[in-house]
Amino acid sequence: MNMAFVEVCLWKLLAFILSWTIFHITNRMKKATKCADVAAEERRDGGPDVIIVGAGVGGSALAYALAKDGRRVHVIERDMREPVRMMGEFMQPGGRLLLSKLGLQDCLEGIDAQKSTGLALFKDGKEAVACFPVDTNFPYEPSGRFFNNGRFVQRLRQKASSLPNVRLEEGTVRSLIEEKGVVKGVTYKNSSGEETTSFAPLTVVCDGCHSNLRRSLNDNNAEVTAYEIGYISRNCRLEQPDKLHLIMAKPSFAMLYQVSSTDVRCNFELLSNNLPSVSNGAMASFVKNSIAPQVPLKLRKTFLKGLNEGSHIKITQAKRMPATLSRKNGVIVLGDAFNMRHPVIASGMMVLLSDILILSRLLKPLGNLGDANKVSEVMKSFYVLRKPMSATVNTLGNSFWQVLIASTDEAKEAMRQGCFDYLSSGGFRTSGLMAVFGGMNPKPLSLIYHLFVITLSSIGQLLSPFPTPLRVWHSLRLLGLSLKMLVPHLKAEGVSQMLSPANAAAYRKSYMVATVV
Repeated sequence: MNMAFVEVCLWKLLAFILSWTIFHITNRMKKATKCADVAAEERRDGGPDVIIVGAGVGGSALAYALAKDGRRVHVIERDMREPVRMMGEFMQPGGRLLLSKLGLQDCLEGIDAQKSTGLALFKDGKEAVACFPVDTNFPYEPSGRFFNNGRFVQRLRQKASSLPNVRLEEGTVRSLIEEKGVVKGVTYKNSSGEETTSFAPLTVVCDGCHSNLRRSLNDNNAEVTAYEIGYISRNCRLEQPDKLHLIMAKPSFAMLYQVSSTDVRCNFELLSNNLPSVSNGAMASFVKNSIAPQVPLKLRKTFLKGLNEGSHIKITQAKRMPATLSRKNGVIVLGDAFNMRHPVIASGMMVLLSDILILSRLLKPLGNLGDANKVSEVMKSFYVLRKPMSATVNTLGNSFWQVLIASTDEAKEAMRQGCFDYLSSGGFRTSGLMAVFGGMNPKPLSLIYHLFVITLSSIGQLLSPFPTPLRVWHSLRLLGLSLKMLVPHLKAEGVSQMLSPANAAAYRKSYMVATVV
């Protein structure tokens, strides 16, 4: 009797489990079908496939790339007026190639952009020129462009909005709309001051280094490394307008470059956050008394012209931040909201354009951008594929900046002098490093090679004319400084990604093949 009762209970329990399983699977299938139907309905109703937050260089370029692939794109930008910035004014040769791959090369036309062929270096009264090499493996003109950032951004916006499936709207995004950890859209205040919403299967946050949305998407914290101070000297022209003039000064560096046919950008760096006041004239006095005397005589008049004429002085934080993928589905983070490095080599836009080219190609085959699993797989592939360019630029930018900082430390100054000598030497060493600098050879292993050779050359100078215990000690410390610059990037970017030549070769084959100029 008891056994029969137990058997009946077991059969009832089994029947309940089977019924519940069938109900659960059926319910999930219905929900999936309903979501697909809603997505299809939104598509029929003209809703966007992608929302992009920010219409700077990245947001505008991505909108154009996705719209060319047939996506409906809604771009929301806080301020549609021409930006006034002192960053993003130089595009390396590699950046120009990537811009052309996206079909946006004409955005550098009609903005009075100036051709750049390389660097003019100055240190302790010595001058050297390092040019971008003519490389048969680089399928584009080996020159960069200086330009007014605001004009360039406006051209990109015009190009994107010229496509019928791009809606470019002025508005301030307040927050992301989430449902069970999946971003469904954004809440924003439009130009009329009305609070409204926009929904799409995929949202891309591309709102720059001051992004407020980033904090809710990943655990990255941007580190402020220094302060860039700059202004414009108007109605003047450099003796070598095709060179970025880099002055190894104290405490760090100063720069001059021709942003238009009549305007020169003057820029320098301070390391302390205790900056002289701009409003009371203390900053202008500091520049005249402390920075200008270190500028070579042939550049000094131009450097002082903007200050003497009351040009507006801008201060921008230099930041660095490693890249990590968003921990939420339905959203992607790009640009300075995603990854930053010190701006001394002016390659942030190049990395961004590389990311956009890779991402747009990976997303192109996806029919439904709301498929979280497929988009997640795309982002994992994207994170690996971007490494040859991003790891090279991140490592070079942060390392070169550390080398440029003046110091009374004999080992640090030997590295600084060794870098100047290396770029001044000409031949393979200069052309090789300039190819990396210009994004013409995005290969982390090549950068590590050049850093290693600079380190050995600097050690050789320290030990000459003959080694003493003190010189050997300084040499060991210099080697330690070199490793201290490199090892954090090996950890952050991944040892295999940094040291694998196969990844760099695959990147070049996929994204740097011949393009008609």
